[in-house]
Amino acid sequence: MDYDAVILAGGRARRLGGADKPGLSVGGKTLIEYVIAAVPDAGKAIVVGPERPIPGVVFAREDPPGSGPVPALKAGLNEVTAPWVVLLAGDLPFLTTAHVTALLKATKPGGEAAEPGGGVVMVDDGGREQWLAGAWPAAALKAALASYAGRSLKGLLGPLVGVRLALPGRPWFDCDTMDDLEEARMNVLNEWTALACKELGIDPALVDRDLVLDLTKEVAHGVARPAAPLTAYLLGLAQGAGSAPEDAVARLTTLAKNWGQATTETLTDS
Repeated sequence: MDYDAVILAGGRARRLGGADKPGLSVGGKTLIEYVIAAVPDAGKAIVVGPERPIPGVVFAREDPPGSGPVPALKAGLNEVTAPWVVLLAGDLPFLTTAHVTALLKATKPGGEAAEPGGGVVMVDDGGREQWLAGAWPAAALKAALASYAGRSLKGLLGPLVGVRLALPGRPWFDCDTMDDLEEARMNVLNEWTALACKELGIDPALVDRDLVLDLTKEVAHGVARPAAPLTAYLLGLAQGAGSAPEDAVARLTTLAKNWGQATTETLTDS
């Protein structure tokens, strides 16, 4: 479909202590980069927020900056020329192109535009509408915005909803708090563990990830940061060779905790 994407990325992130939320990193990419990557077919990717060094993106800014999602949407719509608008938050690390495609397909079930308002809004696993994850007819959205005096996206977009769409995964998951951000980062770790195990021919069920992570944290803190990945590698070699004792992780953890004493004994050993 012919669509433009409007990505709202200018909030104040109060629950993150005023941090630059869209610029926070998850798995080597910023949150805003995940969202932009999910709309590669958009005629325009319009980011409403501070300008960033991201090629191929149109930047806009609400007036005054930080005045809320409705003014931000208005600023973004001023740049829209396509007949459809995909409206997204700037902090959706689990959103993919497939999710956006599903939103757009749902605007025309059976080949006819969704009714009554033609718009599609994503719902979370509890059935709650996610107003910053949807697809909307641009003309209807602009007309509604022109006559709307409220401040909430729900009040503006609610009358335009034709379809409420649940999608697999958690494309609606946003990072409002540090706990959310940590959860997103752990999800990346889960994906990496699964892919790495596949490449190495290892059954993921045999990998006690949390135990290994606890060990490397202890080593990094008690010994030295470079010792953490080295220890994990040595543990893997020992496991593969069949020489590692059953309590190998516990032994290494104890060794790291008592590193100062261990090195003193080693250095004074005659």
